[in-house]
Amino acid sequence: MTSAHSKLYSNDVSLVVVVVDTNPFFWAAAALPFADFFANLVHFVNSLLLLNHLNRVVVIAAGVSSCAYIFDSSDASPAGGVGVTATFDKASRKVEEFIAQDARATAGNGSVASANAASLLSGALSLALCYIQRIFRSGTRHPQPRGSPDGPEQYVAVMNSIFSAQRSMVPIDSCIVGTQDSAFLQQASYITGGVYLKPQELNGLFQYLAMFLP
Repeated sequence: MTSAHSKLYSNDVSLVVVVVDTNPFFWAAAALPFADFFANLVHFVNSLLLLNHLNRVVVIAAGVSSCAYIFDSSDASPAGGVGVTATFDKASRKVEEFIAQDARATAGNGSVASANAASLLSGALSLALCYIQRIFRSGTRHPQPRGSPDGPEQYVAVMNSIFSAQRSMVPIDSCIVGTQDSAFLQQASYITGGVYLKPQELNGLFQYLAMFLP
């Protein structure tokens, strides 16, 4: 699993975009079940939102054949008793639907070899940067500097996304859950001034994720 989040700050208000690797081939061999990881992600998102009710968190899922937005805290409304927590519960169901849809798309793609199927990281990073740029253009916030095995066929696309993030002063933080490091995300974090973290003890994953809290 790889998770990258890009941050921008304006008067201690943060926008965090989390890219979650849902690659089933990786998670089938991972020491940490995806459900346990996602439970830690729920705590992480809730902690970000509790720090400041104006904080915004967006979660993007990266599969083998597709990527999609699965959660945007700005869509959460307290009206009618439906708050952020309930909305994120819906996101849990949405990510399950995404995984199922991506699995069907992957099964129908004869060019994907299951043993070496890489996640669509470049597409997910592009979605994240497009979202962040849309916020930039709105004028409400301004940036301040502060996986699974990589797919070599995505090198150019991923590097283009990384350089785009660098130009926009968007640091990319990476949290790697697995036995292998990610050269792509090491470069992403280094080039953009973000943090690259590979937890050694997965049972304390939330404590590691908490290090990314603004």
